[in-house]
Amino acid sequence: MGPARCLALGSLLALAGLLEGRLVGEEEAGFGECDRFFYAETPPAGLPADAHVKICQRSEGAERFATLYSTRDRIPVYSAFRAARLAPGGAQPRWLVEPQIDDPSSNLEEVVNEEDAITSVNNLGSRQALNTDYLDSDYQRGQLYPFSLSSDFPTTSFTLTNAAPMTPSFQERWYMNLNSLMDQALTPQCGNGEDLYIITGAVPSDRKVKDRVTVPEFVWLAACCAVPGGGWAMGFVKHTREGDVIEDVMVKDLEKLLPFNPQLFQNNCGETEQDTEKMKKILEMVNQVQDEERMVQSKEDSIPLSSTKSKKSALLLPEAAEERSSFLGKLMGFIATPFIKLFQLIYYVAVGILKNIVYFLWYVTKQVINGMESCLYRLGSATISYFMAIGEELASIPWKVLKVMVKIVRAILRILCCLLKAVCRILGIPVRVFVDVATFPVYTMGAIPIVCKDIAVGLGGTISLLFDTALGTMGGLFQLVFSVFKKIGYKVTIANSDEL
Repeated sequence: MGPARCLALGSLLALAGLLEGRLVGEEEAGFGECDRFFYAETPPAGLPADAHVKICQRSEGAERFATLYSTRDRIPVYSAFRAARLAPGGAQPRWLVEPQIDDPSSNLEEVVNEEDAITSVNNLGSRQALNTDYLDSDYQRGQLYPFSLSSDFPTTSFTLTNAAPMTPSFQERWYMNLNSLMDQALTPQCGNGEDLYIITGAVPSDRKVKDRVTVPEFVWLAACCAVPGGGWAMGFVKHTREGDVIEDVMVKDLEKLLPFNPQLFQNNCGETEQDTEKMKKILEMVNQVQDEERMVQSKEDSIPLSSTKSKKSALLLPEAAEERSSFLGKLMGFIATPFIKLFQLIYYVAVGILKNIVYFLWYVTKQVINGMESCLYRLGSATISYFMAIGEELASIPWKVLKVMVKIVRAILRILCCLLKAVCRILGIPVRVFVDVATFPVYTMGAIPIVCKDIAVGLGGTISLLFDTALGTMGGLFQLVFSVFKKIGYKVTIANSDEL
């Protein structure tokens, strides 16, 4: 490693401690201050909120990119960024974890090294991937937002929430595709990337690394150029199968390939105003990128397996490659290869045994510590429960005494009520007599008008009877006299008639 690479590694490691990753609350709309990484400040719509956490990745007090992370698959659903430009390569720093994903109550608001988080974060790895998930496996931590596209702070992308399992060959081709697309096709057709919005994502398969981290079925990229009057939108898909090259698709077709068919860009990145000429140029460059990938794959297929691991060093050091191509180099390589392989085998076995011993000791220590913590926790819980029970009983004594006193008072009051009722019933008889005597004059005075009325009615009836009797008597006498005179007159009349 040269001085420049050592300096780059040192600077990256120094900046790793300045990274921040803020978990955006479910109640917050979008990604908060990281909404600027999405077209029209609108994240993709149509994705479920369960088992997903939103992360606003920051460093040096500024937002760098946004990530939607799946705690079920332990890989990112997508990462969104802007104005991506190629940056000088450098050695990879240590990978970082997000404490608040596994422990929401953690006071660590910045991403930290996994080694530092083991003792300070509860349930570490329960909802996110760890570095140990990739050890002794056929997969590497492949970044959805590669460090080579982050020119200002490359270490920002070295978080496990931005990584998905990729084979070494696939990871190499994926990085090559992204760099070629950004440098040759996308950025030149969007004003040098000032108005370019990029979303890269991974679609999970049914395969998992160590039954924890889901391996992507394919990765994808969606680009939106928001230049007024000259914008466009393009999508790209790359399957993890060996030999597959990156494919260009329309954004709407890409959305149909993704789970839940989300809308990646609002209004499809201004679909009515897209520049078809620029899209044609992009497709031409994409064809060149595909041809380059096919050529690289054909060269890899033609290189013997024994020299596959050293092809990068051969490309970087042509003098060494020429020397190895000589007859002497081949002969020395043929002779030294068994010893080198044996030494590598011994080295790998020793390292593997040492790692397993360290992991075993660490596991035993962790189990002992967890057992002691569990025992102490149970002992503390039992002690607290015992004292709480005693406290509850002591606190309930005054309440129980008060309840007994209330019952006694209620019984005394009931007895008094019964006595009062008996006294009232006993005293009720003379009280009624007194009431009747007291009310007698009232009743007597009230009866006088009625008696007078009855007397007056009786007198009036008597007078009326006397008057009727007198009238009847006189009427009878007049009738008698009239009858007598009538008879006398009749006889006189008859006598006169006889005389005549």
